[in-house]
Amino acid sequence: MRNRTGWRRTAPILVLATILAGGATVATAVSAQAAAGCQVAYTVSAQWTGGFTANIRITNLGDAINGWRLGWTFPAGQAVTQAWGFTANPASGSVLATNVDYDAVIATNASIDVGFNGSWTGSNPSPTGFTLNGTACTGSVDPTAAPTSASPTAAPTSASPTAAPSTAAPTSAPPGTGTPTVAADGTGTYRTVQAAIDAVPANNTQRVVITIKPGTYRQVITVPANKPYITLAGLGSGPSGTVLVYNDSAASNGTFASASMFVYGANFVAENLTISNDYDENNGAYQAVALHLNADRAVLRNVRLLGDQDTFLINVNARAYVVDSYVEGTVDFIFGDGTVVFNNCVLYEKRSTGGPITAARTDPAKTYGMLIYRSTITGATGNTTELGRPWGPSAQVVYRESVLSATIRTAQPWMDMSGNVWQNARFFEYKNTGAGAGVNGNRPQLTDAQAANYTPQKYLAGSDGWNPM
Repeated sequence: MRNRTGWRRTAPILVLATILAGGATVATAVSAQAAAGCQVAYTVSAQWTGGFTANIRITNLGDAINGWRLGWTFPAGQAVTQAWGFTANPASGSVLATNVDYDAVIATNASIDVGFNGSWTGSNPSPTGFTLNGTACTGSVDPTAAPTSASPTAAPTSASPTAAPSTAAPTSAPPGTGTPTVAADGTGTYRTVQAAIDAVPANNTQRVVITIKPGTYRQVITVPANKPYITLAGLGSGPSGTVLVYNDSAASNGTFASASMFVYGANFVAENLTISNDYDENNGAYQAVALHLNADRAVLRNVRLLGDQDTFLINVNARAYVVDSYVEGTVDFIFGDGTVVFNNCVLYEKRSTGGPITAARTDPAKTYGMLIYRSTITGATGNTTELGRPWGPSAQVVYRESVLSATIRTAQPWMDMSGNVWQNARFFEYKNTGAGAGVNGNRPQLTDAQAANYTPQKYLAGSDGWNPM
C-alpha cells in the first residue's frame, strides 16, 4: 500500500473528548414490547483548523431494533461534512442521523460504530445529549416505558442512496453487527471477500449485505453479472480501515484486465472501504486499474479508490453514483465509456508533474458521460493538472459547482488525446470556484438554461428513472 492514507488524515490530533448518554423508547421490528434504553459515546478523535473527526458508538440496552435515527444538537454551529455509517439530514444545527443499509439492526446489548468529518468555527464543544428514534437517552433502561406499537419501524426509503432502487425486489434484512461476513482473522463467516461473493446464489433477487471486518484483503475480487444486489460494507470507523487491494498491471493482460476489483452485477453498492491497486508505475509505467465497474445502478459511498494511471474504469454498461468519496491517481484516473456522477467527492492528482484527471469515451448517441458535481479537485503541485482529455471524439464531461484548486492549469485545462481534439468533445464547466477556476476561450461554460439539463438526476435517470440521491 502507498503511504498516503486519505485527504482527511493530514491534520494532527488535538482534541480527545468523550461524552456518554443513553436511554430511549425504541420502536422495534423484532418485538412489540421493547424496553427503553440506549447509550451513546461521542469522541472527537482528531481536530484541526476548521475541521474535526468524530466517532459515535451507539449501544442498544433494550430490545433489538431494525432502523434507527439518532438526533443531537451542535452547540456552536458545527456541521457534518462527510459521514460513514449514516446519512445526516439536516447536517447542522439539530442533526438527524439515519442508518444505512448495513447497520440498521442493533441487537440487544450490541453496539455499532459510526462517525463523520465535521466543520467548526470559533470552538468545537461536544453535544450534551442524544435521542434515539425520538426519545432522549439516559444510559439506563426504563422498565415503565410504554410498549411500542405492533407495526415495525420502517427503514428509510429516500435518505440513503445505498438502498435498493424502487424497481428491485424487496431487500433482505441486513445482518447484525456482532459477526462480520468476512474477517481475515477467522472471526467471520468467510476469510476472503471473494468467498462471500461466491456463496451468494446466482440470479439472486434480494440484496445481500457482506460486512467486512477492518483489515487488508489482498486478492482480485469479481462480482459476476449473475449476482446483482450485492453490498460490500467495511465495518471500520472510516474507509481506510478496510482495504481491498491487488497489484496487477497492463503489462500482463492489458488495462481492462488489470483491476483489483471487477464489478458486473447490477445494483452493486460499496460503502466505507478502500479499493486499491498498489502497483508502482515507476516500475514500468503501466496502467493499473483499482476498480473496473461495468454494472448498472451502482453506488459507491464513502469509498477511497487509490491507484496511479487509470484508477477507476467506468465501462460501457456502467451507470454509477459516487458520493462522499475520494479518488486519486496520476493520469486518466477516471476513464471509460459509462455514465457516472461524483457528488461531494475529492479528486486528487498525486503526481508532482500533474496530468489529466478524466479520459471519457462517451458514445456519440449518449447524452451523458461524466459529471463532477459539488466536489473538490486538488493535487500535489500548482498549475499542472488538466480537467481531462477525450479518449473518444464525443467524450462528455462536465465539472459543475466544484472547487478547483490551484493544481488546475487555468489557461488551458483541457487537452487533445490520440487524434481526438478537445474542442470537438463535449467538455463544459458551470459555476466552479477556487484558484483553479476561470473563464476564457479554452474553458467552455454552460448557460443557466443549459445547466438545467446537466444535473445529477438527469445523468442517472436513464430509461427507468433511477435516482439514488
